[in-house]
Amino acid sequence: MKNRSACWLAALTALLLTLPSASALAQARMSEVPLADPYILVEDGVYYAYGTHSNDGIECYTSRDLHTWKLEGLALHKSNTSEDHWFWAPEVYHIGDRYIMYYSAGEHLYAATATSPKGPFRQAGSCQMAPLLGGEKCIDSHVFFDRDGTAWLFFVRFNDGNAVWQCQLGPDYITPLEGTLSQCFAATQPWELIQAKVNEGPNVIRHKGRYYLTYSGNDYQSQEYAVGYATARHIKGPWQKYSLNPILLRREGLVGTGHHSIFRDLQGRLRIVFHAHRSASQIHPRMMYIGSLRFKGSRLELTDDPVISPVLEN
Repeated sequence: MKNRSACWLAALTALLLTLPSASALAQARMSEVPLADPYILVEDGVYYAYGTHSNDGIECYTSRDLHTWKLEGLALHKSNTSEDHWFWAPEVYHIGDRYIMYYSAGEHLYAATATSPKGPFRQAGSCQMAPLLGGEKCIDSHVFFDRDGTAWLFFVRFNDGNAVWQCQLGPDYITPLEGTLSQCFAATQPWELIQAKVNEGPNVIRHKGRYYLTYSGNDYQSQEYAVGYATARHIKGPWQKYSLNPILLRREGLVGTGHHSIFRDLQGRLRIVFHAHRSASQIHPRMMYIGSLRFKGSRLELTDDPVISPVLEN
């Protein structure tokens, strides 16, 4: 354990040395968009943001510049679902002539469909993972569409702390396929174990033939909640965690920085949208922020660009 801790401390020190000094960074202004576990869909020149916040379902905000946002209301209302609480971590994709929202409710995974990104979304079927896991609880679904047309669901089970798992989806992009379920990894690095044994909030991107599975570690209530990544040569793994994780930790005075998603903005820049605690003394409501990413060789890292703190339309 001493050797592992020493290696982690050396890695964290190396990471901190690569970051701009505190004096070189402007203190991030508090965001006005109260979304945790945020996700951004880019569609026809408009950004659509979804996330965890409302007790009644999933909210949708829109923007044309990532800075100023407008609340469009509930894209998914609990009246259109079989659950009535804990609407968490949504993602929305335009697939064919419909939009599919993947989300957690009541600590189970669901899919819902609509003809507009603003909704109204309506639950499709029952618990998404019921064919493979029965009534077992799971959260934090993310879907990755590979170049061969296959769709892969990444999500979190409570089988070893919070651990990241994956399976392939069928041609309806909702039903999990038998025989494809496997564990990606559980929490092992010291920064992931500070307050709880947690790996969650998965997101996958592909770059130059390599798959990058970004995720959050540690308890979300901890100010050291952070983002790291693992890589693989095949979408099925095996996944190898980056030795210098985390790549997002306490950015620009923000604490509890984690549970993110990755997208390209209208200019083609690689972006990360994540939440942070409301303040250094208050966790809730968690707020949405937007940063920038880049690849440096095979490494994925945040750029030095200031974090965007979204504001609400007057």
